Amino acid sequence: MTNSSRPELPDGVGSQTLDRGLHVLEVVAAAEVSLQVAEIAERTGLHRSITYRMVRTLEHRGLVVRDAEGRYAVGARLAVLARAVVSPTLRDAAAPHLAALAEITGKTAFLVVAEGDSAITVHVEEPRTTIAHIAYRPGVRHPITAGGPGLALLAGGPPLPGERPEVTEARARGWAVSHGEVIPDYRSCAAPVVNHAGVCVGAVAVVFVGNGAPTEELGRQVMAAAAAVGADLHA
Repeated sequence: MTNSSRPELPDGVGSQTLDRGLHVLEVVAAAEVSLQVAEIAERTGLHRSITYRMVRTLEHRGLVVRDAEGRYAVGARLAVLARAVVSPTLRDAAAPHLAALAEITGKTAFLVVAEGDSAITVHVEEPRTTIAHIAYRPGVRHPITAGGPGLALLAGGPPLPGERPEVTEARARGWAVSHGEVIPDYRSCAAPVVNHAGVCVGAVAVVFVGNGAPTEELGRQVMAAAAAVGADLHA
């Protein structure tokens, strides 16, 4: 379906090429799944050859990435650029608590925020004293309805009609869990970060590989870190 909501540039003002490139980036970022060039062209209304040049340029800059099947998704560079405008105070408040959580649990800890129907990782802290741990990077995006961090973001808000039972359970318990919903075999445990106004502004999470589900102790540790981040936002 062609996206006709993009306003035309005023005559003689701005760069049409840049405008097209940004439109392509917006379409890729808004998609819940990776897209082929033909799909991007259809959604933007651009010719396929123009779309191809745009996505290859964005790929060169690290703003989109291409998988083995030639499909495109947002790249980690986009999250790096967004750091200047997406909740800088939240990231600043979260960083030391994520670092402490990573050391206490021996697991990679990260901060996730909601953007539309997606959950996006904006900051990561890895444990420094473990022999091995999962490498995770800012820019990871997945549907907010999947994965521990997404479920925690939803649990931090009011109940919604038709929400997953796992969200209701996480809201009552204070933390969410998932197994293999975003990355096969990966387990996560996450808790919402709530600001002084009672609004969920993000989620603190840990990710790991293992046979056992997250324990009550791990859940309490993640929930305590999320609460500490929220408390620092109030200061």
